[in-house]
Amino acid sequence: MELPLVVGVDGSESSMRAVDWAADEAVLRGVPLRLVYASLWERYEGAALAETLDKPSEQVLADDILDTAARRAHHRDSGLKVTTEVLPEDAVSALLNEGRNACALVLGSRGRSGVAELLLGSVCLAVAARADCPVFVLRGSHDNQARTGMLHTIALGVGEEQQNAEAVRFAFQEAQRRGAALDAVRAWRCPAHESVDHPLHAGGPARLHEERAVEILESALSPFAAEYPSVELRRRTAEGPARRVLLDASTRADLLVVGALRRRDHHGLQLGQVAHTALHHSRCPVAVVSQRG
Repeated sequence: MELPLVVGVDGSESSMRAVDWAADEAVLRGVPLRLVYASLWERYEGAALAETLDKPSEQVLADDILDTAARRAHHRDSGLKVTTEVLPEDAVSALLNEGRNACALVLGSRGRSGVAELLLGSVCLAVAARADCPVFVLRGSHDNQARTGMLHTIALGVGEEQQNAEAVRFAFQEAQRRGAALDAVRAWRCPAHESVDHPLHAGGPARLHEERAVEILESALSPFAAEYPSVELRRRTAEGPARRVLLDASTRADLLVVGALRRRDHHGLQLGQVAHTALHHSRCPVAVVSQRG
């Protein structure tokens, strides 16, 4: 079955820009676009109200928002298959459920809360931290062009070995779809307590940490470089905190891809500090790709 690309829509300008971006992404992937609006009016108002009114005001609003979003998606590509649905659930539950049968989720932050755009909406954060499928998050300042990104580069943060494979594969696939280069970076740091007197640090206290970063980078990338030979791959290591290194990479990319380890025995938010920072402060859209551990 062809899984759709799902967008959460709430009527805000940020969610509509996410629709624009998702329409482009759906065309790149050759998949249908599904637009959903989460509404609890049925649960709160009950069946009695639904019987006395043709359409309660909340449903009218939801239908209008979805109609507008669908027209906007078709404006991006008239041949794109678009479906819409109002879901009688809270936004987080609805999107997590949708993610179980989607190739990816696309969210725009923030919604109608009007809090400073620099910060990430609670719905986006909760979904990105728990979804089974990849989650794209766009903030209001991000470019809403997926097919014609200005920088022609996908940035990939290569994390610890146990959380790499799915994110790396995803980044290669995105780069191939867009005809973009893949900038794969591994951050490293030399702990302050290590000194040049240590016998293993004959070439300098930083050498071993940099070499280890190169090893992790090569181990993560090599299998997929062979599988996607048409992708221009740029490997690099960078000294500094991973959060700072990836935010810097995001200034030169159309999309930043980060991994998130999902542990089977843990049911809370599972995101990690690096992904959390990227979602809040990246200069380009972010894709969070889960890896089961």
